[in-house]
Amino acid sequence: MSSPPLPGPLAHLEPLLGHYGYWAVGAVVLVEDFGVPAPGETILLAAGVYAGAGRLNVAAVALIAFAAAVAGDNLGYLIGRSGGRAFVHRWGRYVFLTPKRFEAAEGFFTRHGGKIVTVARFVEGLRQANGIIAGTTGMRWHRFLAFNALGAALWVGLWTTLAYLAGSHITAIYDEIRRYQLYVVLAVAVVIAGFVVRHLVRRRRAR
Repeated sequence: MSSPPLPGPLAHLEPLLGHYGYWAVGAVVLVEDFGVPAPGETILLAAGVYAGAGRLNVAAVALIAFAAAVAGDNLGYLIGRSGGRAFVHRWGRYVFLTPKRFEAAEGFFTRHGGKIVTVARFVEGLRQANGIIAGTTGMRWHRFLAFNALGAALWVGLWTTLAYLAGSHITAIYDEIRRYQLYVVLAVAVVIAGFVVRHLVRRRRAR
């Protein structure tokens, strides 16, 4: 017996994972990790929720995401190592890695060494440029591989587990969200109205 359709905001993700499944997870995580702007973390979370809802196997999701993350970062490392700064300065702007951003990230890497390769996995922007920067700074490949694999394991393990647990109870979670969403919307509206009133009062006093 097939599992029921996923509710609410998750419904629009169903075509992608429904048609491509594990291939979608591997491909999106892979391309994100060598610099292409892609929703790698989002697809990992969505796949974990799908696994929790009975649509995918959670172990397969985790293994595929881990392999894709390590492979993508190593491809980025090769790009950085072979192309160097000239390559990044010429082509980086097409993936939002401007020379200014690259120099800032490179300085950060140089100051913090190998451990930043692990931490970068959880930082938007650094996650995509992680391998490329490690390659341009001349980090030894074996050192990069070890820290990168550790970061990938922690990243995949954390988000897959949390999403899987949510997916196991996604219908109940969504029902609770629908039950209280009116109160949340009203509360947000009150806060926004308060800021608007305060702004108008201050503007009037300034006049």
